[in-house]
Amino acid sequence: MHYNKYSNALMKRFGEKVYKIPINLPITCPNRDGSIGKGGCAFCGEIGAGFEAQESCHSVSKQLADNIAVIAPKYHARKFIAYFQNYTNTYMALDRFKAFTEEAAGFPDVIGISISTRPDCISEPYLAHLKQLSTAYGLAIEIELGLQTVNEASLLKLNRGHGVSEFLTAVKLVQAFGFTICTHLIGNIPWDTEGDLYEAARLINHLKIDAVKLHSLYILKESLLGQWYTDGEFSMIDADTYIQRVIHFLRILNPEITIQRLFGRAPESMTLFCNWGMSWRKLQNELDHRMTMLGVKQGDLYEE
Repeated sequence: MHYNKYSNALMKRFGEKVYKIPINLPITCPNRDGSIGKGGCAFCGEIGAGFEAQESCHSVSKQLADNIAVIAPKYHARKFIAYFQNYTNTYMALDRFKAFTEEAAGFPDVIGISISTRPDCISEPYLAHLKQLSTAYGLAIEIELGLQTVNEASLLKLNRGHGVSEFLTAVKLVQAFGFTICTHLIGNIPWDTEGDLYEAARLINHLKIDAVKLHSLYILKESLLGQWYTDGEFSMIDADTYIQRVIHFLRILNPEITIQRLFGRAPESMTLFCNWGMSWRKLQNELDHRMTMLGVKQGDLYEE
């Protein structure tokens, strides 16, 4: 096995197939509503990033039920993780957060909750509530923190509204509650060097992060990034370079860290650029093939 795949890690932990079910809530982000900025992240569209999620007007229970009805027979899964995916899921009033997460916690066959959020929007009351849910329902809790890059200039350019220091603070707080942390990164931000991605791997190792979700950058038509791309303000590295970069990233990474994703996905109709015009599966197969040919694997360059 070239790297520690998420699906295998879930199977090992829970003893059977487990699938993440996306949930889309009627919420926003602090860099959208004017709290710390407007317009949102430069790479994000108006609907956020949850392309596979249902409309946010539907209840948590309906979204879970409808998605499970499709997923369960297709992937032979009987247990599920409720994945609060879109926008910033701890950027709402605490009572609303409690209501949404309690609804998911009580849904049949849900064995975990994953909360996607920004590192500057984590606070103790929200984590304390998740701890109570975990105890009451026997749930596994994961916090997905969107770091994207360790390059502070890139974070500023992308209008993230936070820096690396907020990420460090958030990790310390979440780990105090004993929850699993997944760090979200983008592997080919135009203003990053390949060294930035490798530095991110070393930071994740040092912080003892549990999982990584690495995305290849896609460019949405209705986004600020899309406007810059159309105007020729930057260019993208090629697919071969990206795959080489990801392989070295994996080799630096602690082999115990779970890999949830290595390529991004977005509808072709909504994008100006996505995965060099290839399917994510084709790119994934090429990466696997190349690691086999090179005889390398996750963690073979890891240094404690």
